[in-house]
Amino acid sequence: MKTSRLITGLLSTALLGVAPLAVAQPAQAAENLTTTTTLEVSYGEPTVVYGEKVSITGSVTASDGGSAYKGTVTLYAQSTKDAAPVALATVPAGGYVSFPDIKPKTNTIYQAAYSGYAATTAYEDNYAASTSNGLAVGVQRKVKFTTPGLWLKGKVSPDYKRKKVVLKRLKGKKYVAWRKVKTNKKGTFKVKAPNKSGFKFSASVPGDKHYTAWTDFFQVY
Repeated sequence: MKTSRLITGLLSTALLGVAPLAVAQPAQAAENLTTTTTLEVSYGEPTVVYGEKVSITGSVTASDGGSAYKGTVTLYAQSTKDAAPVALATVPAGGYVSFPDIKPKTNTIYQAAYSGYAATTAYEDNYAASTSNGLAVGVQRKVKFTTPGLWLKGKVSPDYKRKKVVLKRLKGKKYVAWRKVKTNKKGTFKVKAPNKSGFKFSASVPGDKHYTAWTDFFQVY
């Protein structure tokens, strides 16, 4: 009995000298970060000819200076003929996101929406959702122009029947008013140039709500 109490006392005394084990703590707690989403045309001017494609790129940057790689980015488009924005594509978020081969049908505003991300462990961060500013991409009507002999022939599409094409001739160093011709119901027109070798002129198609203005320069040989 005395031996039992002695052993118990010795164990109690020994345990008092043992330091308690430290409980492991997470390396870091989740942070709440805001984000900034950007969008731009990847190369060239933000204007394309009807039927052509444009490549758009963007990024999602967090308030700590790093890129947000969690979540997704969706590209929306609203052309002048759309009643509301239309979702075109969704890709993983990151410091570089790409939307290649986008074909606008008329003047269009594009926006990128980042979904945000909620951390699932203490080792991740929370990212707030964000939306880019609108990116305007203009669309020019497609114009086919030929100069057989002294004739100037052209076709404008789409939606350009019985509308005007403005022609200017080069006088000195400036292009000055020359003629205005109207397309037929098929969007084509024809006009005869002066009987003069090397005659230089410009042709312009005015812009409207759906399409941007178009101008090009020609010479009769």
